[in-house]
Amino acid sequence: MKNIAVIGAGTMGNGIAHTFAQSGYTVKLIDVSEKSLDKGMATIAANLDRMVAKGTISEEDKLKTIGNIITYTDLKDGVVGADVVVEAATENVDLKLNIFRQLNEHCSHSTILATNTSSISITQIAAVVTHPERVIGMHFMNPVPIMKLVEIIRGYNTSSEVTKAIMELSVKLNKVPVEVNDYPGFVANRILMPMINEAIETLYNKVAGVYEIDTVMKLGMGQPMGPLQLADFIGLDVCLAILNVMHDGFKNPKYAPCPLLVNMVRAGKLGVKSGEGFYDYSESKKAEKIAKMFA
Repeated sequence: MKNIAVIGAGTMGNGIAHTFAQSGYTVKLIDVSEKSLDKGMATIAANLDRMVAKGTISEEDKLKTIGNIITYTDLKDGVVGADVVVEAATENVDLKLNIFRQLNEHCSHSTILATNTSSISITQIAAVVTHPERVIGMHFMNPVPIMKLVEIIRGYNTSSEVTKAIMELSVKLNKVPVEVNDYPGFVANRILMPMINEAIETLYNKVAGVYEIDTVMKLGMGQPMGPLQLADFIGLDVCLAILNVMHDGFKNPKYAPCPLLVNMVRAGKLGVKSGEGFYDYSESKKAEKIAKMFA
C-alpha cells in the first residue's frame, strides 16, 4: 500500500497527509476548496520548517515530503489508484455518508476506506458501501505529525484482514495503533469528552474561572493541557458534535452537552480556529502556541 488519498485539507487532513508523505507514501490531498488546499499545504510546509529548524529532519527530507503530495479539488480524480483512502472531513454524519457513497462509486472494491471520525459509527458509514468489510476507523490525534496514538475502530462488518493491514500501516507511520470496537466516542472521546464537558459545567456553575480550572487539572492531575484549553484546541464545535453523538447513541443524560458549550458554538466562539473560545487567540498568539508544539 503506497498510494494514499486523504479527503479534507483542514487541521486533521493536512496533518494526516503530512504524516503519510513524510513516511514516503504518495499522497493525494483532496478538498473541494482550492483555498483550503493552499492553506493546508502552507501549514504542512510551516510545520516541516519547524522540524528542520529543530534538526528533526533535513531540508532534503522536507522537500521530499512536500514532493510526495499532490492536491486535487475533484474527488473522482483524487481517489483513482488509491490503495487506502482516509476521509478527514468535518465531523458531520450526512457529509461523511455522502463522501463514502462517492468513494463507493469511484474507488476499486479492493480499496480500503478509512475514516478519521472521532465519534460517528463506523458501521453506519460502512452501510452505504459495497463490501462494508473494507471500511474502518483510523482516528488520528491532533497534531497528527507528533501524536503517537491511532485508534483503529472495527465496524460490525470490518474484516480481520483489513484491520491487520491498517494496524501494520499505522506502525509504518511510526504510530502506536490501538484496536477498539465501534461504540459512540470509541475509547478516547468516551472518556475525554465527559471530562471536558464537566470542566465547562464547573465554569458554568461559577465554581472557578477558566485559568483556575485548567491550573488545577494541569498541576493537580498531571495533564499537559487543561481541559478548557484542550477544548479550544480541538474546536468547541467538534466537542459539541461528539457529545451530541454520544448523547444520542447512549441515551444517557450524563453525555448531554453543557448549555454554555452550546451557546458558545452558536455565538461562533469555537476556540483556536475562530480566534476565541475559553481563551483569546490573536494571530500572533496562535502561531506561538503552534510553534511551541513543534519545538
